[in-house]
Amino acid sequence: MKYPKILYVLLLIFVFSCKEEKKTSAEVAHKTEVFQSILDSIYNQNKDAVGLMIHIESPDKGISWSGVAGYSDKSETELEKDQPVLIASNTKTYVSAAILKLVEQSKFDLNQAIDTLIFEKTNKLLKTDGYDTSQIKIAQLLNHTSGIYDYAGTEEYMQLIKDDPKHRYSRNEQIQLAVSMGNPLGKAGEVFAYADTNYLLLTEIIEGITDKPFYIALRELIGYEKLGMQTTWFSTLEDYPQNTKPLVHQYWTSEGLDSYEVDHSFDLYGGGGIASTSKDLAVFCQSLFNNKIFDKANTLDLIYAKANPEQPMEGDYYLGISSVDFDGLKGYGHGGFWGTAVNYFPELNSSIAVFVLDRDKRILRVNINEAIVKALSEL
Repeated sequence: MKYPKILYVLLLIFVFSCKEEKKTSAEVAHKTEVFQSILDSIYNQNKDAVGLMIHIESPDKGISWSGVAGYSDKSETELEKDQPVLIASNTKTYVSAAILKLVEQSKFDLNQAIDTLIFEKTNKLLKTDGYDTSQIKIAQLLNHTSGIYDYAGTEEYMQLIKDDPKHRYSRNEQIQLAVSMGNPLGKAGEVFAYADTNYLLLTEIIEGITDKPFYIALRELIGYEKLGMQTTWFSTLEDYPQNTKPLVHQYWTSEGLDSYEVDHSFDLYGGGGIASTSKDLAVFCQSLFNNKIFDKANTLDLIYAKANPEQPMEGDYYLGISSVDFDGLKGYGHGGFWGTAVNYFPELNSSIAVFVLDRDKRILRVNINEAIVKALSEL
């Protein structure tokens, strides 16, 4: 009879597969120990950073790992890996993805002028300040070459926040501030000037096209649920997700700011606004650059259109993303006001989200990324 021989072969296959599974588990455990040791080492030399958080999404290497070091606030409350943070300008990439999804759906073209797409009241306001909205294109809002003045980066706006940290801003109010605080920086396409104002206008466009609040439209266009992003929401605009840990405290110590003491509306309407865990942010980034958000293969290519203003600019900016280089590997992603960052590295097919809980120590985002990218590339 051949059955005993067949059973023997099957038994051997089972034994070897178990050994391979144990080996793989051990390898992953070793990798994560390396990542945690990197995080611990950097934190131990920079304890004034309050806390460090990271998530690595690297499917080809079998890694989906979150780690933390330090505390969730200056009272030394335990920091948990699944606590959310305000990701600030990382939100811009979500807005860009939503805009590109609408382009894919033939709702408008990236080279279409914004004058008929933004709210009529906003259009009139910008025109009274000297902007020719018939010449400003959607792509120029996305890549910050619109010439529109930025209220958010001014000392005047920061002073307003300090003077009245609990003030509840509206999007209209912030657009009005952009008009009252400064003049047009140039004609559309002349200069690169990073401006939250651009993204406030983009969320107006999203609302006008979808006839939904922009934060609901983003949720649906990107597909949070489909991607498993259960702890991603616009803080104070959407309900706090059930069974979600408390937001961490995020600080700008030198300016006396604590995210718990400032109304989140100061950075809420597209230039920033999303709250997320490190895992959700990395999953979004990994999904975006692996084309899991769009229906057509070539839609993602649009995001790599580089800003090319008439006047020279430093660095590279595309449609809601910028580029970085760590350990000789190029990455694409974005950073945020409080000390957040996420980048996708094509050569590694990996996304790394990093949170530093004190803005004064945000340079540590670079240190952490450099060390993690090096470790990942050596695995």
